Amino acid sequence: MSDLATEQLVIDAFNGAIKVRPVTTTGPDPDSEQLAFNLDVTFDLTNAHLIRLSSAQKPPMHFHPHQHEYIQVLDGALGVEVEHGTGKGKEYRLRPTDGRFVIRPWVNHRLYPVLDEPDDSSSSAGGERPFKKSTRFLLSGDATPDAFRLDTLFFTNWYGYQNDVVMTPGKEMDLLQVMNMFDAGGSYLTLPWWLPFRGRVSQLAGIVIGRWLGGLLGYQPFYRQWSHDWELACEKMETCLFYRRFADRTKTKTT
Repeated sequence: MSDLATEQLVIDAFNGAIKVRPVTTTGPDPDSEQLAFNLDVTFDLTNAHLIRLSSAQKPPMHFHPHQHEYIQVLDGALGVEVEHGTGKGKEYRLRPTDGRFVIRPWVNHRLYPVLDEPDDSSSSAGGERPFKKSTRFLLSGDATPDAFRLDTLFFTNWYGYQNDVVMTPGKEMDLLQVMNMFDAGGSYLTLPWWLPFRGRVSQLAGIVIGRWLGGLLGYQPFYRQWSHDWELACEKMETCLFYRRFADRTKTKTT
């Protein structure tokens, strides 16, 4: 098994609540060549923004049609809800002892912080076990030939957008922008369980509403200020008629 080494921080959202670094291997690892991304993610469970967001509601259910997603908790615990085709989700609390958890293509799921995981390594003054202060896990996904896929570029823009909304007073999530970004990340919001062929319909909705309509209305999936690799972002947007006008390589990071 290869050793892992983390690179420079690419995401720092909500004043340090979520920090993400790409992972590289320092030894032979044939599996790493088959990954579109491999990220080391840390949740600061004491951060007020993360506590507020986690207490409000869970992230939306979604799926990835073309990629397996892999999760391996290194410290603490992570909540994962997976729907097994019945319209009802099964919740898992992943810990380091669980090893790598695999989410298959088309499976509806969501990840979220766990704020009440006991910390067995210490105790409070009253003898009670305090809760873990952080969660650290590896998140990765299959490589695919698709331009619009789940990868590091998607995550830098998605968390950049969320950070902008959360840290700007009075600003709210724009559903069209969310669908636009999700589609470019090979991800689609899950429609109600009773809808016939809902997987395909959900994907089609993401493409038609997020990509086609969103592109026509001026929404773009990648922004210079949130992209760690603007050249790659331009290459991806140039593959879509609705996004080509946004692929301006002369833009600077602050414009």
